[in-house]
Amino acid sequence: MSDPTGFRVNPSILAADFVNMQAELARIDGADFVHVDVMDNHFVPNLTFGPQMVGRIQETSPVPLDVHLMIDAPERWAPEYAELGAASVTFHLEAAAEPVALARRLREIGARAGVAVKPSTPVDGLYDVLDEFDQILVMTVEPGFGGQSFMPDTMPKLRALSDEARRRGSAVWLQVDGGISASTIAQAAEAGADTFVAGSAVFGSDDPDAAIRSLRAMASRAHRH
Repeated sequence: MSDPTGFRVNPSILAADFVNMQAELARIDGADFVHVDVMDNHFVPNLTFGPQMVGRIQETSPVPLDVHLMIDAPERWAPEYAELGAASVTFHLEAAAEPVALARRLREIGARAGVAVKPSTPVDGLYDVLDEFDQILVMTVEPGFGGQSFMPDTMPKLRALSDEARRRGSAVWLQVDGGISASTIAQAAEAGADTFVAGSAVFGSDDPDAAIRSLRAMASRAHRH
């Protein structure tokens, strides 16, 4: 159930109990999306899910899928995830040969198209093509593993993106992923993020839906200030 203030919390299933995935998904039916990290052990040094597993998650999830592809050759693989029915498919700028063309392909299939950047990747090259994307994901940790600490030095880049989107009248969503919790979400919201990937902060809670509502409220308060 989306929050009317426009702030989205997308729990990352990297923090879920993989053995009981259907039950874990049922615990977050108040989320906006479920964040699914696909890693290929090439672009990042970790291996997670492939199309078959993501397709099964798509069949059982009570909320739409927000797929984050941390993989090489996204032009080859990203359309398949859109065709599986994922609501949003995000690929990495660093891995894409033609990011705008790929984003257009994903939109043609019917998914929201997102582009992600690592902490060290500049974003000024995206300014002129903001509206080619539905979402820009600013990684607030190095991609590849869950449970890392939030990197506050990524906030100036996020703020610059937010300022540029506002200046151009762009409706692009600005997502952050990595170390997002009750102690860090305000920093990201103040810098302009409106979509937050949270792992253990949600799945580690006794009441994941309450944790989602709390994180949304913190983001909304920080953004107003």
